[in-house]
Amino acid sequence: MLQPLRIVFMGTPEFAVPTLESLLSWPGCVVVAVITAPDKPAGRGRQLAESAVKQAAQAHNVPVLQPTNLKDPEFQAALKDFEADLQVVVAFRMLPQAVWSMPPMGSINIHASLLPQYRGAAPINWALIHGETQTGVTSFFLRHEIDTGDLIFQDVVPITDEDDFGSLYEKLKIAGAALALRTVQAIADGTAPSLPQIENRELRAAPKIQKETGRLDFKQHAPQLVNLVRGLSPIPTAFATLPDGRTLKVFRAQALDDEDSTGPTTTYPGTWFSDGRTYLRVQTTNGLLDLLDVQLEGKKRMSIQEFLRGFNLSALQK
Repeated sequence: MLQPLRIVFMGTPEFAVPTLESLLSWPGCVVVAVITAPDKPAGRGRQLAESAVKQAAQAHNVPVLQPTNLKDPEFQAALKDFEADLQVVVAFRMLPQAVWSMPPMGSINIHASLLPQYRGAAPINWALIHGETQTGVTSFFLRHEIDTGDLIFQDVVPITDEDDFGSLYEKLKIAGAALALRTVQAIADGTAPSLPQIENRELRAAPKIQKETGRLDFKQHAPQLVNLVRGLSPIPTAFATLPDGRTLKVFRAQALDDEDSTGPTTTYPGTWFSDGRTYLRVQTTNGLLDLLDVQLEGKKRMSIQEFLRGFNLSALQK
């Protein structure tokens, strides 16, 4: 009987946990160590919090390393001592070549898009922001340039009209775990393909989401703004500035044609109006943005009907 594949797993957020769990459950491999981010202050008390991956590893008594510098010779020496055959990376940081090239079978990454589309840190968000109807997960061999290594497998995941970042994250988290296990099994038995990425169409990037990414620009069309809301809900959340200067987070919205709306309309993008009970809308360049689920600064998240019961409509007057 062949010896189980020795694997070092690298990841930090909850997105990576199902993949780690799937590898731990397969007898064809043994996870000899987990590499994750250092504990960080969190919450109001700013107490140190462990990553989701660290907690999962400790629950299975897997050794954990938390380097602050992946180029540190002491860390690299400790990593080498685990004598891994393969490294599996999910939602971690960029690895130096000395790290990703260390195992004889190399290192693989699970990415939440259909590469080469949406290379970068936020592929789930940007697929929604651009109104895609499908996305997926990709396994590939790491090399120096981020998200450009040879492809192994890809699985398509449909995007429904109801999906937002939260729901699509959950779908891709599970799909990624299944893909990772299938990939590792193929590598173990020598049947894994290695195909260059073909860049023969317009590529969209997936850079890190910045705070200003979420600002609703009412000079855009209403459907575009709905997609922005979906792509940033429930975190980090799209937002708008009310005429009185306060910030309103928007978790759900829908687009309405001007002629389909109830209440007044205007040709001026950025004009707010409401009946005070059932709707709060903003004129865009094309159509109306109908806000459905919001949070005013200093308040809790609530439906628009709940919000309007305690909202002073004079705040909408410039």
